[in-house]
Amino acid sequence: MTAKIGIPRSLLFYSYFPLWKTFFEGLGAEVVASAPTTKSVLQEGLNLCVDEACLPVKVAFGHVAALRGGVDYIFLPRLVSVSPREYICPKFLGFPDMVRSCISGMPGVIDTNINLYRRERDLYRQLSEAAAPICKNPARIAGAFKKAVGELQRFNSRVESGLLPHRALPGLAESPPDQDGNSPTVAVLGHPYNIYDSFINMNLIKRLEQSGVRVVTADNVPEPVVNSYAGTLNKKLFWTLGRRMVGAAGHFLDSPLVGGIIHVASFACGPDSMTGELIERRARRQSVKPFLNLTLDEHTGEAGIVTRIEAFLDMIGPQSAPAAGQ
Repeated sequence: MTAKIGIPRSLLFYSYFPLWKTFFEGLGAEVVASAPTTKSVLQEGLNLCVDEACLPVKVAFGHVAALRGGVDYIFLPRLVSVSPREYICPKFLGFPDMVRSCISGMPGVIDTNINLYRRERDLYRQLSEAAAPICKNPARIAGAFKKAVGELQRFNSRVESGLLPHRALPGLAESPPDQDGNSPTVAVLGHPYNIYDSFINMNLIKRLEQSGVRVVTADNVPEPVVNSYAGTLNKKLFWTLGRRMVGAAGHFLDSPLVGGIIHVASFACGPDSMTGELIERRARRQSVKPFLNLTLDEHTGEAGIVTRIEAFLDMIGPQSAPAAGQ
């Protein structure tokens, strides 16, 4: 019988879903992604998760709960590091244990360590461990891994060509909006699980696009460009997502094609508070481009977000106002 593997649409889903989906399908499993975030998903996460956790982790709890009754396993990797000499948020490392402690009725959990701190080639061994409950055939595992890495590279190439990640996901892609070449460009900076989850950011990208704006993010910037700008800091950032945000911000501030920057952060996120400050200081110091800092929490009132977006777009240039509820 074909095993069903559930993958929550949260945390680094928008960065690595093509890798995970292709790998498990290559082993003969069926991959089930949770549906997009809704109010009920968030509420379930709030009910199950500890109060001290940040919003993305609470949302992730809701997605795990939504999957638990319909799959044989849920893939919850212990994300330690996804780049050499850098780390991911420590809450990702403990996430599988938090889930086991707080959510009852769980199916099997595949929680292999993903730790590329020393070398990227360790990924093969780590994903091979994730394959153990499904497949024992080394040749099939190797073939699935090769195909998955190729799919991730194609996904990253499409994103670097200008497509936003949530519109490039295999089997889940959304259609990009129709825009002319004269649309002003706004850069939206933030962790992928904040800027591509339309529920928790209150449709930020859609609101901007409906106002006639083209949106770009750090994921659209090639890694060498990000590293070049991030390398201008006095000290290397050891948070992967923070490095990408700071490096992309430097590129967008220098780019004559980008008219303004929106930084999206989660309330109570330590790395966000530091990288957001670095980005804002650089923006104030070296550019006259409009800069907007948005902080997200579990409250779902839209009025404040809409008002601030309207004011920001007024500084960019004459646009149609983003309508509430869209």
